[in-house]
Amino acid sequence: MGYQTKKRFGQHFLHDHTVIDRIIAAAQLDSQQQVVEIGPGLGVLTDELLPRSAHVQVMEIDRDLIERLEARNDPRLTVHSGDVLKLPWRDFLDQPPYIMVANLPYNISSQVVFRLIEHRDLFQQMVLMFQREVGERLMAAPGRKEYGILSVLCQLWYEIKTVTLVKPGAFSPPPKVDSIVLNFKLLPSARVDPVDEVLFKKVVKGAFSHRRKTLRNSLLASGFAATAIDQSLQQASISPGCRGETLTLQNFSDLTRFFAEK
Repeated sequence: MGYQTKKRFGQHFLHDHTVIDRIIAAAQLDSQQQVVEIGPGLGVLTDELLPRSAHVQVMEIDRDLIERLEARNDPRLTVHSGDVLKLPWRDFLDQPPYIMVANLPYNISSQVVFRLIEHRDLFQQMVLMFQREVGERLMAAPGRKEYGILSVLCQLWYEIKTVTLVKPGAFSPPPKVDSIVLNFKLLPSARVDPVDEVLFKKVVKGAFSHRRKTLRNSLLASGFAATAIDQSLQQASISPGCRGETLTLQNFSDLTRFFAEK
């Protein structure tokens, strides 16, 4: 490989071509599409994306890897240097829609997903690799212990399907966990009316911020006024003694609507 991986960047380079083929097949690329990749590493996945698309833009933080990528001098490839969580995506992703295809760095994958949701108008589809535990959290149904903030926000905006499970041996160095590839397709509209996106997100975060507390107490600890909580829960027909993980998307929509009226 000729490269020493850096643990601080959460680097686990995919090398199993069976997995790569499944990722490419799920993306259903054509020569007119523009692709974005986060954390391309040594460029094994990039190699498969370039001949199948119009252009590939990659975001990479590792200076050594950036030099390797830039040394390709490929007109179909644009390299953006920096932290994916801080780069101004809209400044260079200015001709949407794009398709995102990436083996996400596992140490920041949840934070990346929050950014992807905020920039969802840029991407019509995403095929992403996660640590299996994180991937299952994104798809978890209400009532499951894995169900949480990202479950709600992802399922609000996307149809999510499993592409393939991936064993540690598919990477170098191998991680200590199994991985999963998920296919996200942006829905034409949200599954339920978020009413006010900022408030919706605040309500969802509040509901899950103190998992051992009841929903009422969790919302109270998150800064919502007691009177507004009691009235909104009553109007939404939600028990104040339940837990946030029992609420459906519609429950969150209803609760947001009644909070917005207060």
